[in-house]
This record gives sequence, structure tokens and C-alpha cells, in this order.
Amino acid sequence: MPTTQTLRDLDKKYLWHPFTHMQQWLADDPLVIIAGDGMELIDSDGQRYLDGVSSLWCNVHGHRVAEIDQAIRDQLDKIAHSTMLGLASQPAIELAARLMSIVPNNLSRIFYSDAGATAAEIAFKLAVQYWHNRGRGEKNQFIGLTEAYHGDTTGSMSVGRTTAFHRPYFPLLFQVHFAPTPFVYRFNGDGSAADAQQVRDACLNQMRQILQQHHQNIAAVCVEPIVQGAAGMIIQPTGYLAGVRALCDEYDVLLICDEVATGFGRTGRMFACEHEQVQPDLMCVAKGITGGYLPLAATFATDEIFQTFLGQPEEGRTFYHGHTYTGNPLACAAALASLDLFAKHDLVNQVQHKASILTKMLQEISPLQPVGEIRQKGLMVGIELVADRAAKKPFDPRQRVGAQVCTAIRRHGVIIRPLGDTLVLMPPLAMPIDDLQRIVDAVKLEISRL
Repeated sequence: MPTTQTLRDLDKKYLWHPFTHMQQWLADDPLVIIAGDGMELIDSDGQRYLDGVSSLWCNVHGHRVAEIDQAIRDQLDKIAHSTMLGLASQPAIELAARLMSIVPNNLSRIFYSDAGATAAEIAFKLAVQYWHNRGRGEKNQFIGLTEAYHGDTTGSMSVGRTTAFHRPYFPLLFQVHFAPTPFVYRFNGDGSAADAQQVRDACLNQMRQILQQHHQNIAAVCVEPIVQGAAGMIIQPTGYLAGVRALCDEYDVLLICDEVATGFGRTGRMFACEHEQVQPDLMCVAKGITGGYLPLAATFATDEIFQTFLGQPEEGRTFYHGHTYTGNPLACAAALASLDLFAKHDLVNQVQHKASILTKMLQEISPLQPVGEIRQKGLMVGIELVADRAAKKPFDPRQRVGAQVCTAIRRHGVIIRPLGDTLVLMPPLAMPIDDLQRIVDAVKLEISRL
């Protein structure tokens, strides 16, 4: 095996990493991960680290899980890939049937893709063509939230545009109406406390105003239900999602729920929209669908939407969209094995139990002076660090405080990532309580040193 330094040199010579300040990357000595074992990642020097970010929010059961490994091996003995354009596929069929038994029961159709952003793109295209097929082609605009993130393809950037990520591409993006994010902690710009219900109602009222003015042209509202992940683990006030659903019904627009980050047990429900008994018209999933093993995503639709796409070829109702690896058999086999483990270990209820214990652990961190707020839903946690706790004053971004803390935490055998100066704890759902405590202890120690 090449030495660690050889691997680092080759990396720096050839690779361009996602969401990475490459000038700083080239000046550092990055970890090179070569293996995984249970809840741990193993680097090229043999050092072990708890995977506190679930390999970017997708790992569910840990690494090298025997049941998923074997399912992929078994599928390899049959076929690794065949197209779904004009052909059916056994693993894709079986997975679709399993998924339909756990998603909101108004959803009846599934369209596979390969990533969260592509699942969102499909939802946007389905929404627009749904109205087109109904003879209402003028309904081709969207409402998104100001702090939203739905991915980095053109449509996903349009509906979830983030200035820090997407500013150079703004000229490429289509028109979207943005409603305010119900971010209670920072809703009042003067740093004063805000009431969660008042924030909820104010944000819903502003969305209502947009719908009143533009509903004739709005195809859908798109939200990340309950938790807006990339925005800094923003937890929506109780009743907000249900309020959005009611507004969509009132003004005759579709509701798209982007469950890419929140789906598959992360929030203590299989899907986050279940917290408020909300049934979306379109729902996007990815990340945890395969247990974090292989790229796979899906967009779910109601039968009402599906029916508008039926007709003779010359009628032009067909959904002309697809991906080479749509419904990849290896990925579908991994997903089926992952769902078996969800059932075998009653994992969603386990998440609820662990989340309550984690809440108590996090109380040890809350009093620390640099901690502005801790936001948690299930096993999704954001710890916002601030320069002035009383005034909620952020650190100077040039200090990169969040990144520095995450780097220091590696000394304790723990890997987490920041979102700006918000530390993200997103462990695999199957992580034992003792490992959760190790992560919290490391975070507490390094924050206390600021």
C-alpha cells in the first residue's frame, strides 16, 4: 500500500474536493480514509475515528455491515446494472414495493435517480409538467425558503439558493419566490428573544401573501420538513409544516417535501413530515435510503399527479427524464437490506430513545459561553458558536472557529463537520450510547478551550 504521504501528494496533485477551500486543503495534511469498521473510520496510519457525521449524513447502520455487504455480493452474482429505460428490474421492483409500505400513504409512485439534487430536480419537473398536462402551463413557478438548500444542480440551486455557495450561478437560475425561514433563534435581528409561535405565524403569513399575489403562477412550495439541515440545523416551530400544507391546499399548489437529509429515521420518525401528519404531493429521498452504501435517490408522487402523465405518445404527456443508473440493482439490493435492518432492530424507536439521552448529554454543553444555541431533532444536532452569547453576535467568519474546533476534535478520535460556526453532530442511527457520549465529551472539551 502507498504511504500516507504518497497518497496525500497524489490527492493534492489531482483531486478537487467538494465544498472545500482548496488553497487551505493544499496547505494541510488531510486524513486519508482507507477503511471503516462499525461506527469508526480508519485512516492510512491506522488511526480510528468515530464517524460523527455519518459520512455526510447518509450512514445508518455503520460501516461493513454484514447483512448489507452480503446483499450486494449476492446481487453481484446476478447483475451489477441494467437500464430501466424500456426494461424492468427485479431489485428496483421489490424496493419500490417495500418503500411504498413506509412512505405517507397518499404517495403511490416512485421515480428513481442517484442523488438528492436529482431527486429534487425530478420533483420540480414533475410539478411543472403536472400543471402543463392539466392545461395550466402558467403554473410554472415555485416558492422556496430563504435558508433552504436542495442541492447544486440548476433547479435545486434555483429553489434553494445559498449566496455563499451559489452566487456565481445566479444568472443561470429560474425565478423563485422566497418566503422567510422560521429561524426562531435569529428571527429578531437585534438579538432579542423571539416567541416560536409568533415566528411561525409571521412566516406563514408572509407565505400566504406570496400565494395571494402569485398562486395562479405557482406550481409548488418546496420545503425541507421540520429541519433545514445545511442552513445550520434550523428546527421549524411546531405547526409550521402543517401550516404550509394548509396554505398549499387553500391556494391549489403542490407541496414538495425534501426529505433527503431528514428521511429514514434521522428525526425520530421514518420521515420528518410524519411529525405533523403531513402528506406531501411529491417527496424526495436519498442519503440514508441505502444505509449510506451506494448512490440512490427517489422521488415519490401521488396517483393524481401520475394520472396526468398517462395518454397516447402523440399527446405529449410522457415524462421525458431519466438517469443512466436509475434503479441500479446493487444500490436497490443495499436499500432492501437496510430496510430489513430497520425492522429487525426497531431502529426508528431506537432513535427516539437515543435522542432523549443525547438531549441530556447536550445539556452539559449548553452553558458554555461560546454556545449560542443547541438545536436538536432526533439524531440531527447543530451547536451554534457565537462570539457574544448575550447579543448572539457571530464570530468573524475569517476566524473559521467552527472548522478549527472540528479539527481539534479529531485529537479525540472523533470526526464531525461544521456548517460555518455551527457544529453538526449527525451520527449513524445505530451508534451506541457510549459512542455518543464520546462525541459529546470531545465537543465539550474543545468548545471550552475557545
